Amino acid sequence: MATLRTIPFDEPLAAKLAKGPGDGVSLYWLGQAGFVIDAQGERIVIDPYLSDSLAVKYRDAAFSHERMTPAPLTKDQLGPVDLVLCTHHHTDHMDGETLSLLAKRLPELKFVVPAAARELAMQRIGVDADRLIEVDAADGKAIGNLELHVMRAAHETLERDGGGRHRFLGYGMGFGNVRIFHSGDTVPFDGQDEEIKAFAPDLALLPVNGRSEALRTSGFAGNLTLAEAITLCDHCGIGAMIAHHYGMFAFNTIAAEEIDHAVAQAPIALLRANYGVEFRLDDA
Repeated sequence: MATLRTIPFDEPLAAKLAKGPGDGVSLYWLGQAGFVIDAQGERIVIDPYLSDSLAVKYRDAAFSHERMTPAPLTKDQLGPVDLVLCTHHHTDHMDGETLSLLAKRLPELKFVVPAAARELAMQRIGVDADRLIEVDAADGKAIGNLELHVMRAAHETLERDGGGRHRFLGYGMGFGNVRIFHSGDTVPFDGQDEEIKAFAPDLALLPVNGRSEALRTSGFAGNLTLAEAITLCDHCGIGAMIAHHYGMFAFNTIAAEEIDHAVAQAPIALLRANYGVEFRLDDA
């Protein structure tokens, strides 16, 4: 069982990432559901939203998508990247402005995307299909040092395209004996616990912004509440969780203080995603 610890740092995140990945497994938060995962000398980036494309898209809409705080770095400051994972097609998870810049800067870089989002991914990223690694729920793949296990996600429903492929995915990521689960955007659904238990993660990266009828009727699907995320970890035997998907858009978040207040009462090791902190997983 891997153990999780936090290592604060004072330098800008861009300077930290410019050094490249080291040994072991470390995570850095990019905001919303985005993370950099440095593992065994390789760098994986998952769901990076580093632009203001949604603020432009919804400039005159009822719900503003202006950032509550600036991005921790710019789109061109991710340093060396070996693989990008996108959990689904929503722009805060598959951002064309961020991903297309990465694709141009790193012409050998490949992108793991839901097979259901193939055409949209090519359009947004600006690449041909040969630079995509298309996946669906229940797939398993070895990509470099990554052992990838693909799971279902329900953002708020378990949606499939016309070919039966799941639109929303979660990713189990194995690096040797260290196992990390990123749920993507999801709510609880039947069979979820069993899928996660089969992967046996050491750490879960879970959204905690919750959901509401008002947002649902306006076309914005929700996620796990903080309590549901903690319960999911407890039921699945996951010892540690990083709570994320908060602090980006004022209409769809919870207060950081609410997460901090839950830390002492949680039956698991609960941490809040935070800029300026390296989350380090050590194989016990």
